[in-house]
Amino acid sequence: MLETLKSWNRNRILRRNALPEAAWRTVVSALPLLRGLADEELARLRELVVLFLHEKEVVAAGGYAMGEAVRLKIAAQACLPILNLGLDYYAGWVSVIVYPDAFVPEHEYTDEAGVVHLVRDPMIGESWERGPVVLSGADVERSGEHDGVNVVIHEFVHKLDMLNGAPDGFPPLHRGMDSAAWSRAFSGAFDDFSAKVKSGEETVIDPYAAESPAEFFAVMSEVFFEVPHTLRREYPEVYRQMAAFFRQDPAGRMNGGAGCA
Repeated sequence: MLETLKSWNRNRILRRNALPEAAWRTVVSALPLLRGLADEELARLRELVVLFLHEKEVVAAGGYAMGEAVRLKIAAQACLPILNLGLDYYAGWVSVIVYPDAFVPEHEYTDEAGVVHLVRDPMIGESWERGPVVLSGADVERSGEHDGVNVVIHEFVHKLDMLNGAPDGFPPLHRGMDSAAWSRAFSGAFDDFSAKVKSGEETVIDPYAAESPAEFFAVMSEVFFEVPHTLRREYPEVYRQMAAFFRQDPAGRMNGGAGCA
């Protein structure tokens, strides 16, 4: 009975908030990272976008003039990681706040001596546990270009990481996934990548991934969806774990359906 009611409500939302074909074609053409998705996958992504925008508030702040195209671009990229997971993975929070460009939030922390410090660092994205996702509109507008950098995916993957507590690069795995295998893959890759960054070696992946295991997971997720062959080449075990978690194989679909290496 409950599932029937949920299905009825879902269909009602989709009917009442139908996304015009022209608007959907525009957002798909503006996001090269969606290329390779099958028609059926694009249709499910379109439905997720409608449901996402019904459930979440995507609001402009700081004088940003956010058009519908940017709103749809955010929703499509936010829904890509959960394409085969479902919108329930984003439950428990409501708002997406979009500033014109980098923003400067204030954070307090207490050091070991008990001194409270106020930190103001410019950021292009931020995710709050049980709170909003905050994005730079300028960086949203540049996202989805198959260049390995995607602030939307980065911040929304933090939300997935937070499903089982503070972000640590270890989201709740699906039944059948091996937590020890996940730890081995990510710990080994994080240590290797951090050593490269510390030594000054130039990396094809954003050095910000070396900041922490949580940032490593978020940056590698950007790479997984944007330039998956790079991740599969550099850290094949991480790629395999991500393919199992997201239930997607971006490298395979870009190869016309070839499977994981």
